[in-house]
Amino acid sequence: MRCRAAKAVRAAKAVLACVAALAVTACTTSGADQRRPGGSRSFTSEQTLTIWADQQRAEAIKPFLKRLESDRGISVNVVAVTTDLQDSLIEATRAGDAPDLVVGVHNWIGNLVQAGAIDPVDLSKSQRRQFASISIKAVTHEKKVYGVPFAIENLALFRNTELVPDPPVSIEETVAIGNQLVQSGRVAHPVSMPVGETGDSYHLLPLYTSAGAYLFGKTDKGELDLTDLGIRKPEAVTAFVKIASLGEAGSGGLKRSISKANAVSLFTTSQTPFLIAGAEALPAIRRVGLGYAISPVPGFYDGKQALSFVTVPSFFVASKGKNKALAQRFVHSYLLETGLPTALYEGRPAPPALTAAFNRVVAKDPDMRGLLDAGRDGVVLPAVANLASVLDPLARAEAAVVGGARVGPVVASAAQEMAERVPY
Repeated sequence: MRCRAAKAVRAAKAVLACVAALAVTACTTSGADQRRPGGSRSFTSEQTLTIWADQQRAEAIKPFLKRLESDRGISVNVVAVTTDLQDSLIEATRAGDAPDLVVGVHNWIGNLVQAGAIDPVDLSKSQRRQFASISIKAVTHEKKVYGVPFAIENLALFRNTELVPDPPVSIEETVAIGNQLVQSGRVAHPVSMPVGETGDSYHLLPLYTSAGAYLFGKTDKGELDLTDLGIRKPEAVTAFVKIASLGEAGSGGLKRSISKANAVSLFTTSQTPFLIAGAEALPAIRRVGLGYAISPVPGFYDGKQALSFVTVPSFFVASKGKNKALAQRFVHSYLLETGLPTALYEGRPAPPALTAAFNRVVAKDPDMRGLLDAGRDGVVLPAVANLASVLDPLARAEAAVVGGARVGPVVASAAQEMAERVPY
């Protein structure tokens, strides 16, 4: 294998570090590349494919590409993006300096399509059936598939089995068990769930939905209806009353002092028996060697099922890449086989979206089944342009009521602000 210096990427915000520039033998994109992607496994031209990814996933791709050196010809530069990857792609697209492929998350699709930064991916019905249905749903935008999924991520309840042998059946029981352990001096916090000073709508959703509220409604055809804001309904007030009962003026299960910055470490240092988090917490939990179990996030004892947001990491084909046909062929060739999805799982454990890869992984890692089951029937994070700004008022409402603010005025204000921010 020969290492090549990665081409410097010029984008206003993108300061990129090359993780690997992996060259392999003869590459292809001839006139045959204009045919339907996925037919041939050969790459016979001298073009080099450029892939942008975050640091962790760039490192995960690296050994897989090394294995391609001996048996398949494709030259690849993998560039680790150390700034905001989504913004970097949009700016590079405008500057005419885009990569060929980008590793991102499905909920970027709304912004990237609006910016003209990605192309649809042509997956046949039989190819789509090789993936978990929720992952294909996630990458489908305006009836077109815009990415090839490789993982499924959602929230779950991690339980310290040395402190709590059996899973709680409700969030009230979860907090009660935690408070008993606090009172006995065995832990410092009953539950670790990120709230922070500004709230966290991603971690809030399971409790919000269990209390009977919803985010966006659906049309008669089952499509997202952005004009139907659940926070405007009476159920949202009821939900926030229940959430407030778990807050700092209630049972103390939710605290603004717990955020993404310290939530996992509180669990790994046994300062709390419960953690509500996603697969990203697994490596740290495994490193410390404590006994743990994974189960769905419990809802309220008299409530509905607690539904987690589902996010789907995916490969996107950049619309302004120099090797678009080669990029399409790459994702068809390698993301419909188990090798690359498995390599990405090994770099950052999460249930693979490709069914064959999931079956291969779960045989040695049953935690992947636990995580997938915890997200069953979950809510696909909407691929809405500027979604973060739309959800900000919901998050701030959570922080306010957890801190003891009056629910009615807080929800009314959040509803008005969300309505103003939704892109109709």
